[in-house]
Amino acid sequence: MSFVGRTRELAILHKHLDRIQRGSRLDRGTAMMIRGRRRVGKSRLAGEFVRRAGLPFVHFQASRNSPPAEDLHHLRDTIAASTLPNAARAQDLDPTTLSAAFQILALTLPDDAPSIVVIDELPWLLEGFPGGAGELQRAWDMELSRKPVLLLLLGSDLSMMESLTHHDQPFHGRATEMVLRALNPHDVAELTGTSGVDAFDAHLVTGGQPLVAESWEPGMTLDDFLRAELEDSTTPLVVNGQRILESEFSETSLSRRVLTAIGGRGERTFTSVQHAAANIEAIPSTSLTRTLGMLRERRVVAFDEPLSMKRAAKDRRYRIADPALRFWLAFVEPHLGEIDAGRGDIAHTRIVDGYSAWRGRAIEPVVREAVWRLTPTSPWPGAKAVGNWWPRNNNPEIDLVGADDRPASTIYFVGTIKWRTGRPITSREAAQLVADAASVPGAPPDVATVGVCPAGMADGAPLDVIWTADDLLQAWQ
Repeated sequence: MSFVGRTRELAILHKHLDRIQRGSRLDRGTAMMIRGRRRVGKSRLAGEFVRRAGLPFVHFQASRNSPPAEDLHHLRDTIAASTLPNAARAQDLDPTTLSAAFQILALTLPDDAPSIVVIDELPWLLEGFPGGAGELQRAWDMELSRKPVLLLLLGSDLSMMESLTHHDQPFHGRATEMVLRALNPHDVAELTGTSGVDAFDAHLVTGGQPLVAESWEPGMTLDDFLRAELEDSTTPLVVNGQRILESEFSETSLSRRVLTAIGGRGERTFTSVQHAAANIEAIPSTSLTRTLGMLRERRVVAFDEPLSMKRAAKDRRYRIADPALRFWLAFVEPHLGEIDAGRGDIAHTRIVDGYSAWRGRAIEPVVREAVWRLTPTSPWPGAKAVGNWWPRNNNPEIDLVGADDRPASTIYFVGTIKWRTGRPITSREAAQLVADAASVPGAPPDVATVGVCPAGMADGAPLDVIWTADDLLQAWQ
């Protein structure tokens, strides 16, 4: 299957490689840290970049919990088998320290031509060597950076990858950082051969994970895809969420219970999450606050607050931020037992019954991101923040609020999301939006009104702008 998406990321990598080839840097080499959650496509991005570059390279894949001596010999053997012009020099060398292994790498890199080095899952390599980050820093400063090399350091442990570049860490200031996220809806549409609402369904269900999206064959409907993926417990849709969670959170941890409460049961407030995540004993508020903060730092959970001219931290709502886990926690994890027992048909029926209601809420953050991306070319280019608004009693709820900041000084527009294909936004719904807008703190009486609906807008509905599903897909082009 052809490589799809990642146009921006590939362009960035080629830009750095071009600088190395032109010799326009004081340091001949360039290091890049590429971090992203497991199975998001870091290795495939690096592999595609290397293929297109057509230069000598080495791609080393570290193993988790591997004995340090084994890692060193694996690194040596990978270098010796690479396309680096001096690779044969590594064959008879026996590194006993990480520094020695990096010296072997430096020995094999050409001095007069560019090359590429990929170290995949860097945190797994460094965890076996106390002070390993310092050894990497010394190797880079003393030898590797003096070569015309592009060093790509990949990692799924987001917190460790971020910490490696903190100001108090050895590698601070030595690498450019790139965060690799899930495929966006436009890329998923291209990969799955879908459009409009079907493309957003494909994005919601696959989570933008390349391995899962590749299982969606062109011409498949959502129902076709679900039936095929739920047939057994080894399909990408079933396995993907398990692998992500297993790599970061213990199955019995409070974090997993909190994620199940938010993603699996749909709880959104602090109190409801606290009750739903409780096991035998109640969860102290301090423990839950700490856990939610950690999940937010890891970009698994998002904290949403009403967007207006007033702060409303007490009205905070929680949701799953990682697109790879939204659908999995809601529909796959609760039915793993049936899937393992070969009764994917039961899981399929339950998913179909609940999908429409779930989609109505799950699509909202995706729509808000799309609208935010479209605002520079809209009548309100000053709308730097796009969110939603609700009062303590949740009545009324405004799906879209476009403002200059959080909290807002200027509110440019309010809007409604009606994610349906059979009926456009009606005049009555538009009038209700106008009436509800008066409740938003700071919204002017003549605030603009917008709508998002795959079916468009009925004649006579007084909205200033309407976006369809196909319009939203263009936001990621």
